[in-house]
Amino acid sequence: MQLDGVLFFPVTPFGPDGELAEDVLAKHVTRGVTEGAGGVFAACGTGEFNALGIDEYARVVRIAVESAGGRVPVLSGAGGSLPFARECARRAADAGADGLLLLPPYLVSAPAEGLVRYVREVAAATDLPIIVYQRANARFTAAAAAALTEIPSVVGFKDGLGDVDAMQRIVLAVREATDRDFTFFNGLPTAEMTVLAYRGIGVSLYSSAVFCFVPEVALAFHKAVNTGDDDLVRRLLTGFYRPLVELRDLVPGYAVSLVKAGVALRGLDVGRVRPPLVDAAPEHVARLEKLIAAGLDIVG
Repeated sequence: MQLDGVLFFPVTPFGPDGELAEDVLAKHVTRGVTEGAGGVFAACGTGEFNALGIDEYARVVRIAVESAGGRVPVLSGAGGSLPFARECARRAADAGADGLLLLPPYLVSAPAEGLVRYVREVAAATDLPIIVYQRANARFTAAAAAALTEIPSVVGFKDGLGDVDAMQRIVLAVREATDRDFTFFNGLPTAEMTVLAYRGIGVSLYSSAVFCFVPEVALAFHKAVNTGDDDLVRRLLTGFYRPLVELRDLVPGYAVSLVKAGVALRGLDVGRVRPPLVDAAPEHVARLEKLIAAGLDIVG
């Protein structure tokens, strides 16, 4: 499983009745892959994994796999309680997923060795490759991250904490522990804001929520970073990404709600977010619409 380019984390659309809107999801994923996504991560954080029942989860993964049509890898979220995470792993495999993004366990804080055990037990339920997601209550030490390399199906590590010093230690420890392919990537919300810092420690892959609703900007930024177009990178960070982050930070959960609002502004009705998240306020949607226009203007 090879990941490259801009990684796409689709939202999960719901209809007026609050149920999964399968046809809309298919359009959303198809559009993203056609636009040039390097991989699809279905039913993850942006896709409201926390709000999905297990049958809905399986349908989301199946639709994502069918819509991608083998053009790019499709990974799906798994996490929460150990039994639920293991069931997600089994259902994802049945639905044809290429791998898993293993989200934090439910609620509890645990020592690093407990987190390694959690990963090991989820891995025992499936042959799918696993990328471990560090964020919230799932915090790995460098030694624990190195221990993950002893689990053959663990192929990557995604950071959502933003401690660059700690992440550098993890990268070094893992590289010392194994010579097999092991992928790292930046999973911070609006990861483009920290792409340059992470590239400095050898982590070039990142997830892009922006790709969901304005792929033109996400792809232009990715190209500018990779080609050394520092002027365009600066203009996009200043004129689009920084004000987007400032808007996102106004309300908890806007990392999802604003993305859904952005997708709707670009012509695809993906419905409301599920509780405990709240939909973006009208005045914030209006600000987002202006930001989208500004970003598109910058990239021409």
